Amino acid sequence: MSGWAPRLRRGARLGFDPVRRAPVVLHPEDVLLLNPTAAAVIAACDGVATVPDILARLDERYTGVRPDDVLTLLRGLVTRGVLHPEETR
Repeated sequence: MSGWAPRLRRGARLGFDPVRRAPVVLHPEDVLLLNPTAAAVIAACDGVATVPDILARLDERYTGVRPDDVLTLLRGLVTRGVLHPEETR
């Protein structure tokens, strides 16, 4: 887990939908509507920060962050083609 530094895949970007007044991820042929916590997770995915770094950032900002929930979100976003898991060296 510590060697995984996820980042948005090429063509994907974090944005804001003014109609729904919610954060979104735009990527080829899909739009994902996000809650603020999911948006914070994705914003931290820069390809440099490892999963423990991301968890630490979230823990500073939110109470009750559950690592398993964050990992489930990250893995789901990789499966959907939104995130690319970068291996750190």
